[in-house]
Amino acid sequence: MKATAKAHTNIALIKYWGKRDEPLILPMNNSLSLTLDGFHTTTSVAFQDRLTADQFYLNNRLVEGAESRRVSIFLDLIRKEAGRTDVCAEVHSTNHVPTAAGFASSASGFAALAAAASKAIGLPVNEQELSILTRQGSGSACRSIYGGFVEWEKGTKADGSDSHAVPVAPADHWDLRVAAVVLSSDEKKVLSREGMKRTVDTSPFYPAWVQSIPDDLEAIKEGIAEKDFEKVGEIAEANCLRMHATTLAANPPFSYWHSTTLSIMQAVRQLRSDGIPAFFTIDAGPNVKVLYTPEHEDIIRNTLQNVPGVHDIKVSRPGQGVSFI
Repeated sequence: MKATAKAHTNIALIKYWGKRDEPLILPMNNSLSLTLDGFHTTTSVAFQDRLTADQFYLNNRLVEGAESRRVSIFLDLIRKEAGRTDVCAEVHSTNHVPTAAGFASSASGFAALAAAASKAIGLPVNEQELSILTRQGSGSACRSIYGGFVEWEKGTKADGSDSHAVPVAPADHWDLRVAAVVLSSDEKKVLSREGMKRTVDTSPFYPAWVQSIPDDLEAIKEGIAEKDFEKVGEIAEANCLRMHATTLAANPPFSYWHSTTLSIMQAVRQLRSDGIPAFFTIDAGPNVKVLYTPEHEDIIRNTLQNVPGVHDIKVSRPGQGVSFI
């Protein structure tokens, strides 16, 4: 009863920010992402009769406390679905993503965990069912089940049975690049779940942001289908800025940006002024992702590396969905 799965992170071009149901992780809005080949998590799950409690190892270190309980609670969902609530698991996860710094480590982590645990326990699930299951561990993880461009449909049912990801375009549809500009690998002071709840509950900007999503989604999917880079980039960047504006209006207000975050944003705007098409997007963290087409690789990398405060740049291409090893 053992299986190993690999899943990649994804970067949301149309952001998921806020839940209509906290326990089931049902979003307030649809979102759209690009799965990245540059960051991934590999997870092995072995269900063993000899164990009296779950054991979770992250990067060869035994994890205890809240993080371990979160994994066990998620495994309980899989055990219940499989009718095997009597068995515990040993989980070994290797994370090739900075944790809790806005690089969606939970997306690749829970996608890999869901796939490996389901296969190890003998639970037959298709991709849609796996996406629904994965969503209950980490919302954005449901998009990492698929490769390329992916939309997470919010659904309308109270039980969440229609809230899952669907593929929009495969990884080989469009040869794009995403430069992940690493400014900080420190954990966030305001975690995503806390930040979402505070924004939904207190930000007067939030309702207008949600209302803007359907138009953004329709336009960006047209841009993806047409491979219109400027259209996709402009929509993604504007959507990102509107999302972060909602956090500044929350009570108390908060921001995930550092001073270097702003410097990177300005550097990208200057590239555009110089005739180099590039656009940024930022999730719940200080690190910036810059979208561009491959012919501008050298000048964009050189520009970003010369910004004071940049620790590293990791370039990704469109990545594949979850796989078994």
